Amino acid sequence: MLTAQGRLTLLAAFGLLVAGRLFGTVELYVLGAVLVVLVLITAVGVSLTRIRIDVSRELHPPRVHAGTPSRVEVKVQNQGSGRSPLLSLHDAVSGTRGARLLVGPLSPGESARAAYRLPTDRRGILTVGPLQVELSDPFGLARVTLTASGASDLTVYPRVDELSPHPLTTGNDPLAGAEHPNSLGRGGEDFYALRDYVVGDDLRRVHWPSTARHDDLMVRQDELPWQGRSTVLVDVRSSTNTAESLELVISAAASLVASSARRQDLVRLVSTDGADSGFAAGHAHVEAIMEHLASVEATNEAAFQRVLDRLARGAPGGALVVVVALAPPAELERLARLRPRFGALTIVAFDRSSWDRSAAPGPPRGRGVMTITGEATFADTWNRTVQPSRRSQGGWRRPAPVSSAAVAAGAEDADDDDRWGRSRR
Repeated sequence: MLTAQGRLTLLAAFGLLVAGRLFGTVELYVLGAVLVVLVLITAVGVSLTRIRIDVSRELHPPRVHAGTPSRVEVKVQNQGSGRSPLLSLHDAVSGTRGARLLVGPLSPGESARAAYRLPTDRRGILTVGPLQVELSDPFGLARVTLTASGASDLTVYPRVDELSPHPLTTGNDPLAGAEHPNSLGRGGEDFYALRDYVVGDDLRRVHWPSTARHDDLMVRQDELPWQGRSTVLVDVRSSTNTAESLELVISAAASLVASSARRQDLVRLVSTDGADSGFAAGHAHVEAIMEHLASVEATNEAAFQRVLDRLARGAPGGALVVVVALAPPAELERLARLRPRFGALTIVAFDRSSWDRSAAPGPPRGRGVMTITGEATFADTWNRTVQPSRRSQGGWRRPAPVSSAAVAAGAEDADDDDRWGRSRR
């Protein structure tokens, strides 16, 4: 109940009483007694003070990406019949000294609002609270602390860059769309074929010129919508990452997931800590992936080979993007062996210079590997390499070549087609 200042004052009072006894000075006795009485009066007065206030706290928003502002809004309302005293609010924030707010005296029914910003520079789970209300005397000798609100969590997702989605892939992909449907359905977007009328078809889709030629009702059949499938493999092993490179790797994986989700692809995140989100689409699925990436840390678990075996045994097709940092060349070669299982394979490797400005850019990591150096950010290198341009039929063109600092030189045209996917006809 006594503050540090109150305890020091009480200690000084006893010192004065002892000094008065030793020197026989009445004035020291009086001064010591006054200090003791002052401490006792303030302690009793604070403990007997009754306050009736309502305190609410809200996070806006409770989930943000790194670098996006988030703030805490606090509302205090006096629900008592008298004027409230001066109050001090302390809200603990993990990793910081917390926030301290002063609320002046409030009339009955009056309310006050305050807000402060939270640190969102780095991804992670930020714990806010519990919120404590402190009531003290004017001298700061005694204090009563009450808990007004529990703890809340702010989820800081990894930083997401604006990326161009990788080109769509075609081929044997049983869990995603095909270039052309194997059977005619009932709806679509682009004209595909004509078929005989079936009871239940929309009469507005009858193709009358063909009906007149065949003497049978013919229905316009549109092509089924195409849906891509993307797998992002992120390496979070402590043996191949530093604290700085891990943030770059996770941010790149989050950006790739977000770009595929914007195109409404089926998205899957696989990490070397054993996590596997499975294929799905939609906002809830992407949020679950971001939640995992917000809290993932470097792990010592040697699950790299098990992840490769799982991808090699899985259903073929779709696009695979692998994000690594300090993976050795032998592991990059093992990753490249997954190419026949997927319609496109892209390996993104962060060079040491991308997070260590004192390091010189290293040589390209190998053919078919997109090397990210300190000369350009991941987003710039990716967009410059994968930026799609439409054909007149609406397909994808093979990307233009980039500098050797961004992508390993010497890739043949056939390798480029394997890396970025075949053009959709």
